[in-house]
Amino acid sequence: MVPVSLLSEPLFQDLLHQAEEEFWYNHPMGALTIPCSEDIFTELASRLGAF
Repeated sequence: MVPVSLLSEPLFQDLLHQAEEEFWYNHPMGALTIPCSEDIFTELASRLGAF
C-alpha cells in the first residue's frame, strides 16, 4: 500500500511513468509493479515522509 500523498510527488510520478512504460499497467498479478528495488523504494518513501 502506498499513501495517496505520494501520488503527487515528482519522484514517485517518475516511478509510475517507468512502470507504465515497462508493464503498460496490465501486470499479470493484477497490481502495479514499481520497477525499482525495495531498498530504493523504501528510501524514496522515507525521504518523502511516507513511512
